[in-house]
Amino acid sequence: MVVDDIRAVVASGRPLLLDGGLGSELKRRGLDISSPLWSAELLLRQPQALRQVHRDYLQAGAQCITTASYQASIPGLAARGLSEAEIEAVFRVSVELACEVRDDFVRSHPGSGFRPLVAASVGPYGAFLADGSEYRGNYGLGDADLREFHEQRLRWLDDSDADLIACETIPDLQEARVLSRLLESVTTPSWISFCCRDSQRLHDGHLLAEAAGLLRDHVQVFAVGINCCAPGDVESLIGEMRAVAGAKLIVVYPNSGQQYDADAKQWSGAGGLRHWSEFAGRWFHAGAGIIGGCCTIGPAYIRQLASRESWHY
Repeated sequence: MVVDDIRAVVASGRPLLLDGGLGSELKRRGLDISSPLWSAELLLRQPQALRQVHRDYLQAGAQCITTASYQASIPGLAARGLSEAEIEAVFRVSVELACEVRDDFVRSHPGSGFRPLVAASVGPYGAFLADGSEYRGNYGLGDADLREFHEQRLRWLDDSDADLIACETIPDLQEARVLSRLLESVTTPSWISFCCRDSQRLHDGHLLAEAAGLLRDHVQVFAVGINCCAPGDVESLIGEMRAVAGAKLIVVYPNSGQQYDADAKQWSGAGGLRHWSEFAGRWFHAGAGIIGGCCTIGPAYIRQLASRESWHY
């Protein structure tokens, strides 16, 4: 039913709008996200800050918000001193918090039409390393290690009230294969979004088309996409996915075009934000049905998309 609702939005001539970056927006607001847990740290000590960002994205027009579980992992939270029960609670709270904000928003906006969705975020193994490895891939691990890293948290999120599961910023073909197999056992509709170094290739050097093609006939994966890449590469990357992904929806949420310094843990350089709505219009025309933003894209840019009167060229 959720996927049917998304397809109905796209069929109406508009994309489903995602939120923007979470961690970068929290940092812009002066929150300390310097720990290895990044934005997931705030699930432990400042959940109200997360609530406010979720709320602001909904107010801006986002029709799907993502949870603060991207950088949450079992080994990462264990290193923080949490027990297994406490670790499970972090994942569940990430969803509960987003759902509570969404439900409050719906109650305060009766008759607004589409009920916003909550996507449970699953980051790559590289995010746990907190050293920029999601922009490199090639972790040097075996499949069994990657499976162990992802499996239990996917089970917890699948058992939550999340509408969707979003496996995000996947830079590595091996990790995509492992996640594809794990997602065969979930019941929640899911997407896998890849992280690319240019207009054709994942960061590990494999072609995006090869990775997206793995998911063409996957029952539980309803969409394939790209995120945290340069906006100028998106049109070409959409074409690469459309050529191999069959009837899957295409999801895109790039960053602003700035460069990430893994040592300083900050973004620098010039972005392309002035033309964000124009970029997004071209992405929709190229075949993307779900559109949002990633790092350094805040509520103001989602508001630009929500305010478009027409998405037709």
